[in-house]
Amino acid sequence: MAKNAFDFDEPVDIAWCPGCGDFAIRKALLAALAELKLPREKVVLVSGIGQAAKMPQYVNTSFFNGLHGRGLPPATAIKACNPELTVIAEGGDGDMLGEGGNHLLHCTRRNPDITLFVHENMIYGLTKGQAAPTSRPGLKTPVQVDGVFEKPLNPVALAVSLDVAFVARVLCTDFERTKEIMKRAILHKGFSIVDIFQPCVSFNKTNTYQWFKDNTCELPAGYDPSDRAKAFTMAIKEEPFPLGIIYETNSRAPFEDNLRIYQKSKKPLYRRDRTMDEVEREIALLG
Repeated sequence: MAKNAFDFDEPVDIAWCPGCGDFAIRKALLAALAELKLPREKVVLVSGIGQAAKMPQYVNTSFFNGLHGRGLPPATAIKACNPELTVIAEGGDGDMLGEGGNHLLHCTRRNPDITLFVHENMIYGLTKGQAAPTSRPGLKTPVQVDGVFEKPLNPVALAVSLDVAFVARVLCTDFERTKEIMKRAILHKGFSIVDIFQPCVSFNKTNTYQWFKDNTCELPAGYDPSDRAKAFTMAIKEEPFPLGIIYETNSRAPFEDNLRIYQKSKKPLYRRDRTMDEVEREIALLG
């Protein structure tokens, strides 16, 4: 078997608990990147803080590991500075939907050509078991001792309501579907969100591998992901949660395509030579 250029030659010391769903997500991501035949130097992974946000450290490519909840702003900036790059943001439901919720909302407005993989295990795993924005009602934790009573956030329904260009949900145990939908998301022009169900075997004893299997279902035969109204109806279904590509559209140009600096040339900023007169003219235009 040919070596995967995105994997490491030497063993990697991965700081996830044995049995963590993140291992399956990493396996699918490595396979997706390899099958897309993307140049390793043209791929950048971006994340904030958390167990899922450690993913970029375990993939052999460039990465930016930032602050908790702050993965999407630098991902957007990296793509805007160099549109030739394939930019993937990765984080948990707490990182991307809790601390990073505000950034997620505004990223949907900008529609950068980046991909976001949300690892949804319905718990804060890094900090040892507090309720996350997606935790189901009744879940008891060391902090929510009487059980969660807030309504959980549905990232798929939120994404469809905000007209995100590509919205999907997968279960990490389905390697083939996860890999193929990752590939579709990466190739789709515009902001793509894939919600990935995965259990936390250490701190969430309720939403287990079996629970996710029992509480997910297939999309109906002949389902059309281009119909936004039907997509929203499908997105709000819960327990069971539909799996697959929920919504897909090309209705908006990506953020970087709208920037004036790329109207005549897609050449990345670092490859452009500028005289001081040109720089001063650009600054004057900004002022």
